[in-house]
Amino acid sequence: MTNKSKFRFTQRAIDALPPHRADSPSKSAEYSDTEVVGLRLSVNKLGRKFFYFRFTFNGQKRAMKIGEYPALSIVDARKKALEMRSDIDSGIDPTAERDRIRGTPTFRDFALNDYMEWARGSKRSWKTDDSKLRNHLVPRFGDRRLCDITLRDVQLYHAQVKQSHCAGTANRHLSVISKLFKCAIQWGIVERNPCVGVKKFPENNARQRFLSPDEIRRLFKAMDKQSGRSVMTIAALKFLLLTGARRNEALTARWENVDLERGTWFIPHTKSGRSHHVPLNEEAKALLENLPKVEGSPWVFPGRDPAKHVIDPRKCLDSLMDEAGIERIRIHDLRHSFASLCAQSGASLYLIKQLLNHADMVTTQRYAHLTADNLREASQQVSAVISDALKANRQETAEA
Repeated sequence: MTNKSKFRFTQRAIDALPPHRADSPSKSAEYSDTEVVGLRLSVNKLGRKFFYFRFTFNGQKRAMKIGEYPALSIVDARKKALEMRSDIDSGIDPTAERDRIRGTPTFRDFALNDYMEWARGSKRSWKTDDSKLRNHLVPRFGDRRLCDITLRDVQLYHAQVKQSHCAGTANRHLSVISKLFKCAIQWGIVERNPCVGVKKFPENNARQRFLSPDEIRRLFKAMDKQSGRSVMTIAALKFLLLTGARRNEALTARWENVDLERGTWFIPHTKSGRSHHVPLNEEAKALLENLPKVEGSPWVFPGRDPAKHVIDPRKCLDSLMDEAGIERIRIHDLRHSFASLCAQSGASLYLIKQLLNHADMVTTQRYAHLTADNLREASQQVSAVISDALKANRQETAEA
């Protein structure tokens, strides 16, 4: 066993080194390799051994841990030490990357502080991002540094959300992660986005659920029987079906934007980014006219706390569906049902696009098959007229 502080590192020599003395004031003993200048071996009081590289850069003495022996071999330790020596000779500080990584914030700190501070001032949907981060993403990635999160990490999370929820939800989560990393890149915190290369799952948006007139009748009957339930929640559900509005737009409706005399409802901010005037039909107007106003609340549909609006009527809708004996639907299907009724009543796709405030006709095309039925019926009426005329001609010819 060697007691020298400098010797040529070999497996036998290093294995023979004893633990550092327990009564020593220092934490470890240090040995130098005579083959590679700057390569050191530290042995602590428990006998654990670590390779270090000591060097001077710009007049300052520094040290960088290379790895633990014997997990890291002597050959590999020398190779890494020589690579760092080469960097130093090229004017590169080997500790710069380590210090940069150490200075990279954790996902939790960056998401809840930097990113959300930006989102609150830049995104109307910042509350949705905040919910996804606090309830799902931070519990998953919270204590990991941004630079340590890999594409594989994101792929696994994306796939798991699809299994627990659906493809659409998984894709929305992926979008939040990607936007978060784009911000981190723009602000010089990281250099790569681990979401690049993660493909979104196909979403089957073509399959829609429409309430039939009979189902609507049963649903309203169940609503009218439930006097004990929240009046505002049921009123909001009726309003969604009567206007075809998006859930958040309806729930955040304010009395100041409702003109019952003209029969219009103004939405200052919509999903498409534009303001929108909604024409109120007679049933929608009657609903609002009979709706009690809560003093001090600006909301058309205030919650139990008048300072807040109704938040989520899903449970109420599910219960009503069960009571009416109807297969459960999503709240968004109330919007689809409104559009389907418009289409079946003869409204053109252009009018449906205007009523629903779609950004383009592509989204409205999902109702094309419903308007096609009306076109077919109209065409059939023309056919009947022509058929009668042809029959009359044949009869006249026969009589002649």
